[in-house]
Amino acid sequence: MDYRKHYEHLRSLMGDLGKEIPDTMGAFAGLHQAGVAAGALDWKTKELIGLGIAITVRCHGCIAFHVHDAIEAGAGRAEITETIGVAVLMGGGPAVMYGCEALEALEQFSVTK
Repeated sequence: MDYRKHYEHLRSLMGDLGKEIPDTMGAFAGLHQAGVAAGALDWKTKELIGLGIAITVRCHGCIAFHVHDAIEAGAGRAEITETIGVAVLMGGGPAVMYGCEALEALEQFSVTK
């Protein structure tokens, strides 16, 4: 999977969905902003938590978004791979498979655009 293309494709689809159900998607956008806003935890930490959850619930799109956003928030390779490790601990064998997907996304988002 090309995670950079997948990310952009999903962003486009979310825009389309927002036109169809603006109240719901607007509320979701507000929830997202509130959820990642700096508080006791910073944005980077929250994105890493989101990535760990994305791996354990087996969501390709969520992996794309949270790897992308974790990098944007300043997470380095070691922080992302340790997050994959915690997800594997919590999710077992299936999390290993999706952890591999997250590693592939990390490789692709880390390539100079």
